[in-house]
Amino acid sequence: MSKLPQITLAFWIMKMAATTLGETAGDLFSMTLNVGYAASSLMLIAIFFVLLAFQLRAHRFHPFLYWGVILATSTAGTTMSDYMDRTLGLGYALGSAILVGLLITVLAVWRWNTGTLSVTDVRSRKAEVFYWTAILISNTLGTALGDFLADSSGLGFAGGALLIGSLLGVILLAHYFTPISGVVLFWAAFVLTRPFGATFGDLLTKTHEKGGLGFGTIGSSAVLVLILVALVFWTRKNHLDVAADGTATR
Repeated sequence: MSKLPQITLAFWIMKMAATTLGETAGDLFSMTLNVGYAASSLMLIAIFFVLLAFQLRAHRFHPFLYWGVILATSTAGTTMSDYMDRTLGLGYALGSAILVGLLITVLAVWRWNTGTLSVTDVRSRKAEVFYWTAILISNTLGTALGDFLADSSGLGFAGGALLIGSLLGVILLAHYFTPISGVVLFWAAFVLTRPFGATFGDLLTKTHEKGGLGFGTIGSSAVLVLILVALVFWTRKNHLDVAADGTATR
């Protein structure tokens, strides 16, 4: 039985809510609470591994567990990227290049070991481990790309979000009007929704002087938690919470 959700519009909306929350929550731990990038990364990665262990042991799709792991990868990815780019001094460009190489390597090894990169028919433990590894790296990469667009490209928070949103629109058009592989488009969209969340998260939390809306990390995180939980309940109520193989989750 597949333990992954169908790839629908609801999936992408929840993905963007989770990645934006990952940005604001990651900044909440590392900066607002002054935990630091290294300590925050270790703590959030530990949470990710705990949730992942439950996900791997599960025998069917559990929406809250699945989105909990997604959120953990997004939050851990925020602090990991910041640690690489700022504490280690790699910078956004080099940090992003390293993460791109890691993601390509994971996807290549996954394809070589299982013969597929399907994200709707992940049934073996090996494929699921590759799936979550790719997601963790892509969310970390997305943070670095988002920070690069917001801080170093000259586009600012709103400009970076607009650019990524436009690229996601191109991917959507390619899905409907081109023969490009759906798997390729999925991973392209998955990577790009993370910098979209990163730039949108910065737009929510940063002060007006820095080009943001000034909601702060605590207020933004609280609102995004409510939105994500409400979306999960909404999909359950409207019978959209089914696994990729069509098996209902309740």
